[in-house]
Amino acid sequence: MKHWMTLVLAVVGLAFLSGCASSLSSGAYSRDSARQMQTVYYGTVDSIRTVQIEGTKTPVGTGAGAIAGGILGNQVGGGSGRALATVGGALLGGVAGSAAEEGITRQPGYEITVRLDNGRTVSIVQAADVSFQPGERVRVIEARDGTTRVTR
Repeated sequence: MKHWMTLVLAVVGLAFLSGCASSLSSGAYSRDSARQMQTVYYGTVDSIRTVQIEGTKTPVGTGAGAIAGGILGNQVGGGSGRALATVGGALLGGVAGSAAEEGITRQPGYEITVRLDNGRTVSIVQAADVSFQPGERVRVIEARDGTTRVTR
């Protein structure tokens, strides 16, 4: 019984680590973004809308859940019943693990509409870590790969 508990804790730890893989915050930059030239536009916040940013859906959550479910299913019954319980536990665990990963990594965000000084209007969705107000002057920073962020 001790072995499956250790494995379940390891799998849950991996699932949490996968949720920390990337940040959608306006203040977080990927390692590849460091020392790269970015284009800066100035503008005024037109509107802000609260949104929900989906969580990640990687094989890690599904795999972790399948392993944990298979281990738990293997503890049930004997013979062919045990085999069926193991397969069923793995399938249900995979579905539950995928849903858990998505739920754990889901986060609140803002859809920020900005009227740029050049007359163009853009909308950027980012994590709700910094709040903005309509009428506030902001910078819109665009990286070479097309990712953008709104900052003060």
